[in-house]
Amino acid sequence: MDAASSSSPHIAASGPGDDRQAVLTGRWTASDLAGGDHLGRVRQALAALPATAGWDLQQIERLDHLGAQLLWNHWGRQWPAQLALLPEQRSMLERVAEFSCARKVEPDGGFAQTIDTLGASVLRGLGQLKSGVRLIGQLALDGLRFARRPQYGPWRDISGHLYQMGAMALPITALVGALIGVVLAYLTALQLRQFGAESFIVNILGVSLVRELGPMLAAILVAGRSGSAITAQIGVMRVTEELDAMRVMGIAHGFRLVLPRAIALAIAMPLIATWTTLAGMAGGMLAADLALGITPAYFMGALPDAVSAANLSLAVSKSAVFGILIALIGCHYGLRVKPNTESLGQGTTASVVSAITAVILVDALFAVAFRSVGI
Repeated sequence: MDAASSSSPHIAASGPGDDRQAVLTGRWTASDLAGGDHLGRVRQALAALPATAGWDLQQIERLDHLGAQLLWNHWGRQWPAQLALLPEQRSMLERVAEFSCARKVEPDGGFAQTIDTLGASVLRGLGQLKSGVRLIGQLALDGLRFARRPQYGPWRDISGHLYQMGAMALPITALVGALIGVVLAYLTALQLRQFGAESFIVNILGVSLVRELGPMLAAILVAGRSGSAITAQIGVMRVTEELDAMRVMGIAHGFRLVLPRAIALAIAMPLIATWTTLAGMAGGMLAADLALGITPAYFMGALPDAVSAANLSLAVSKSAVFGILIALIGCHYGLRVKPNTESLGQGTTASVVSAITAVILVDALFAVAFRSVGI
């Protein structure tokens, strides 16, 4: 037998039945147990011993915390009735026993705990509302400051955000808008053909795309694309302590971070919504020509009579509101990010979900408030 095998952990059992005595030899350390198949062999040998077996650890060459933990877990985290060991081995096992006790399960608080959890959620919601109202008020004050002295405004930031949030969003919004127009036209054509009312596809596509789907699709895409980017940008500034540095230098967060993004999206969103609507019209026009034989010339000629200017004005107005809302929500969650990456990920996710939900809610309010306008 070579030196490596003689120092490997080993269990020798002697004696009849339940009175068997387990004698442990070798080195019960992490390096020895991890080598080869020693750990699996030791586990099998331990499982074959009866619960009432006696234990003799005095012949173990070396015992570390891993070997002690293995034995302690096999004993059911309690001392066996028959145990022979050295003082230093007892000290090691006592240390393992001290730090491996099962944590007590806290009793369920019942109804009181439910009320407490509900109250904590309400307080968190009120805190979010308070921060949001403060952010809106600060944006109004910064807007007045910018209007009084526009020559000192953050024009470079506004220009950069217009390019990133506006121009860079044109390809994806055009693609989605065109596909939605095609789908809507084909689905509408199936129903209109049954009643011989193919010409009304211009009215359906015109009103739905100009008034609702165009601004809504553009806002949802911008909320997912630019809203998350706003939160991530400001959140990274929190993680890297740039926000603290700005505060130390006396640079207002609202004027240099929130205001440029709000102005940029207020300008870009109506343009993106119009672009998305035009792409949807182009897709719907193509599908109407292929499915119903309605030529693009007839479509363009009938469109002004089908869609009034009030619908376009309403779409542009609420698109500007969507842009400001997305910017505020993105900045709100970005400024509330804690200086760690987990909070940054949670804030970005919450920003996207909240922005899309707010856009749909505000669009529903616009639909109810202006239901008799432009029809």
